[in-house]
Amino acid sequence: MAEEILRVKEFNGTNFQYWKMQMEDYFYQKDLHFPLEGKKLANFNDDEWGLLDRKALRAMRLCLSSSVAFNISKETSKKGVMDALKNMYEKPSTSNKVHLIKKLFNLKMNEGGNIQDHVNNFNSVKSQLDLVKIYFDDEIKALFLLCSLPESWNTFVMVVRNISSNSKIVLDEVISTILSEDIRRKSSGEYSTSSSTLTTETRGISRERGRGISRGRSRCRSKSQSSRG
Repeated sequence: MAEEILRVKEFNGTNFQYWKMQMEDYFYQKDLHFPLEGKKLANFNDDEWGLLDRKALRAMRLCLSSSVAFNISKETSKKGVMDALKNMYEKPSTSNKVHLIKKLFNLKMNEGGNIQDHVNNFNSVKSQLDLVKIYFDDEIKALFLLCSLPESWNTFVMVVRNISSNSKIVLDEVISTILSEDIRRKSSGEYSTSSSTLTTETRGISRERGRGISRGRSRCRSKSQSSRG
């Protein structure tokens, strides 16, 4: 049972919706979902019901990081733990809204990162904002996603912008186009080529800087020798 529980990634305070969905699926698979509803089944006596709830509680705690588990340590039932987590990570509080908006604004894919993971992260933040009733226009969300791409995607972003110059940008279409471009780059080996080009350019800049420093040192030595003479 422990090996199966470990398949659910530990919840560390981020992406609560995805974690909750995984836990609910696991509980239904193991017939541990009844305590989550908070209603005791008629065919269970108190001891049987207590044991079932304790098993569900154990499974949930094993799927929480230590920092999160500490905040719900006083809860003694599965429903109590889930309700406490919802209040902390799902409730549309001001601090939660600010955190999510900052997360969206600061979302940036690193050069050479995985584009599919990046799109998934973007969709996760977008879904969390919807849950706290913060809605952005579809075109604004598409623009946020385009702006979060690294510099190596600048030409792609420019093409998308030019194509959509006379109409609104649609998020689903942008995501589909980004994933298609990612597949094209992988199949053509463009990612490795870009990396090699970047490395070559970086080396060239380093060499030029080295030559400049050497020339500067030579001039200093010449001037020093002249003044001595």
